[in-house]
Amino acid sequence: MFRKLMDRFNRFMYGRYGADPLFYALILLYVVFTVFASLFSPLFLLLAYAAVIWAIYRYFSTDIYKRREENRKFLGIWQKIKNYFAYLRDRFRDRKVCRYRKCKYCHAALRLPIKKGKHSVKCPRCGKSFDVHIWI
Repeated sequence: MFRKLMDRFNRFMYGRYGADPLFYALILLYVVFTVFASLFSPLFLLLAYAAVIWAIYRYFSTDIYKRREENRKFLGIWQKIKNYFAYLRDRFRDRKVCRYRKCKYCHAALRLPIKKGKHSVKCPRCGKSFDVHIWI
């Protein structure tokens, strides 16, 4: 019985997009907006319904190319967010050992040892030298 049902579902899903990271993010957004709707305003419930409808539409869509492009754009944005929070985590973890400064020219994050005063630093990315002040 269950095997027949799974076979029918697999045949139905053939040529459809299915689940991807954007689908799971939309489902998580639905849950978050539902909680916010119960706590704050019913307007969040409309946003929650919009997120789940979009997730279901993407799941059953047959236009695989467009869904793949949407997911690629989402993953690009998501990677930037993850990298930013990883940077903040590293800064907090290394707060007693080093200081982070940005290169004046290429804006790369430089990890410098704690030595109070004025120092000359060479950026490993662009190779330019500049002065850095470390106060604490």
